[in-house]
Amino acid sequence: MVLGQYWNLRVDRHDQVFVITLQKAPENRLNVRFAQEIIKALRDIEQELGPDSEGCVIVRGNDEKFWCTGLELDEADTNPFANNDGFFPLLATLLDYPFPTIALLTGHTFGGACPFSLAHDYRIMNSKRGFFSMPPVNLGLHFPGIGFLPRLKLRPQVARKMLLEAHRWTGKEALADGIVDEIADPSEMLEVALKKARSIQGKAKMGVYSLLRNELWGEAAERLRSISYVHGRMVSAPAKAKI
Repeated sequence: MVLGQYWNLRVDRHDQVFVITLQKAPENRLNVRFAQEIIKALRDIEQELGPDSEGCVIVRGNDEKFWCTGLELDEADTNPFANNDGFFPLLATLLDYPFPTIALLTGHTFGGACPFSLAHDYRIMNSKRGFFSMPPVNLGLHFPGIGFLPRLKLRPQVARKMLLEAHRWTGKEALADGIVDEIADPSEMLEVALKKARSIQGKAKMGVYSLLRNELWGEAAERLRSISYVHGRMVSAPAKAKI
């Protein structure tokens, strides 16, 4: 079953599990419209499932080459509030979502895609192809709270490698360092994610999943909410380099 019609997204339903497939060619880069479309799909799924029900959401790439390669940095040249209206609210939405979420990293996960994936509850990565790398230190890029998710979710040495060294992980390395929860062969990734989703979907039915998640990662959620939809002041500067 397919839910709705979306711009560069497909949403499929497997009983109580919804799979959002990112389809923005060529690399699923995030701009305001795409981020808001993902938020819309998440809200539609939330409404479809209803309050205090079982459910889980998987966000996957469209192919084995890319999951997402971060932000459309050029958008900030014409819209200085692009991240305020798109990227930051998307991360905040995931951190406050009432159902478990899984990032199915089908391929390369670069730049802003790293905090995007870390905002999910679980990550499953391609075991054969794709790198995970967050290079703001190489791009001259910063926004308030950029280090919260790595700091809260990862070991200090791993967070340092991610944020201050722009280290590039393979799937096996990311698993060893605790960045991802599982790795899987490309042909088996979706089934592995669906199996995980079905094992955790019931955790949402008592209506406290988001509250308990915020006990763990609430600092990040609060910081991201504080810079979402803000137009009265600049909250981040454009990158000094482009990729």
